[in-house]
Amino acid sequence: MRCLLPPGSNANPRIRIFIAASAFGACILLVISILCVCFRRNYMARICGPFWRKIAKKSANLEDILEKCGPMAPKRYRYSDIKKMTASFKDKLGQGGYGIVYKGKLQDGCLVAVKVLNESKANGEEFVNEVSSISRTSHVNIVTLLGFSFEGSKRALIYEFMPNGSLDNYIYEREKKISPLGWEKIYHIAIGIAQGLQYLHNGCNTRILHLDIKPQNILLDQDFSPKISDFGLAKLYLRKESKISMLGTRGTVGYIAPEVFSRNFGVVSCKSDVYCYGMMILEMASGRKNTDMEFDRSSESYFPHWIYKCLLKDQDIKLRCTVDKAAEAIARKMILVGLWCIQTDPENRPSIDRVLDMLQGSHEALKIPPKPFPSSPNRKLESAPTTSISILCQDSDRFL
Repeated sequence: MRCLLPPGSNANPRIRIFIAASAFGACILLVISILCVCFRRNYMARICGPFWRKIAKKSANLEDILEKCGPMAPKRYRYSDIKKMTASFKDKLGQGGYGIVYKGKLQDGCLVAVKVLNESKANGEEFVNEVSSISRTSHVNIVTLLGFSFEGSKRALIYEFMPNGSLDNYIYEREKKISPLGWEKIYHIAIGIAQGLQYLHNGCNTRILHLDIKPQNILLDQDFSPKISDFGLAKLYLRKESKISMLGTRGTVGYIAPEVFSRNFGVVSCKSDVYCYGMMILEMASGRKNTDMEFDRSSESYFPHWIYKCLLKDQDIKLRCTVDKAAEAIARKMILVGLWCIQTDPENRPSIDRVLDMLQGSHEALKIPPKPFPSSPNRKLESAPTTSISILCQDSDRFL
């Protein structure tokens, strides 16, 4: 190690030993550092590789979708544009399971609703679902997708702005914050939603199942015309397909059709959307949530049974503003149609085309349906395919 000391140096041997040991130690540290870097790269590639491959796959799927849309494809924005149009996410309109919705403004002054999806949704499936399904639609009762942003894990969707918010703000008597709608308007909203579903089921080359129809996902424009929104759970399938995969499907408590979480009740189809729709119009007619906790403590805890009991006894269900015969006819019609829509067996539910016929016809022509869930659904639910839906029970005799 003489080369480490200046020429002619008479350094103590201990110093020579110290310098030699230091040089050797530095070499060891360098080797260890190189090995750590190599190990870390391999480890990160092994751990994060699948994540980035999923991101790349979703991005490729999205590009294919946009290419098929051609000139009708929604506009793509940079994430910096999203921040600018929302004034750095200043005005929050609402929040759901997949992200937060903010009020925004485009450069031309047009107001928009910007849904920023949670970054924790790693594979972006709900984002691609929404873009792939809604970009195929063009209907007065389907919300319009104006644009999107997709930069890695940062995703946002830009929709037309609905000034009157969502339907849930208007229909629940107990929690209403805004003056309730009149019966004529409620009826026309029910018709409009059914027409939107009819379009999704029959008006597109590829059928679209929404699978999350509920008041929170029905937006109202300046004239209170309804528009179906939030296609994060939507499924696309060809008309020749008799069933679709539901692995990993989620849903909202109170609106999930039985067959979605257990094949013992049948196969998932357009009738699954009919179930959601039926439960929703029962809420619209009664002004009560189907999961109202106060009723859950009473003997009338199961919402459809409560309505069915009142219907059979021709009791006043305390429907809002049923002060004349016309309002009573609308209320009774919506209840009868809703009860048909939530039959346990999908084959006993009407198609959405038939639902529209029933709503637009006379209530006197409608027969009273069988009581919903006439027997306990205690079948081997544990044999159902694994999904992220939990069995929505509070005791052994009730579900949903």
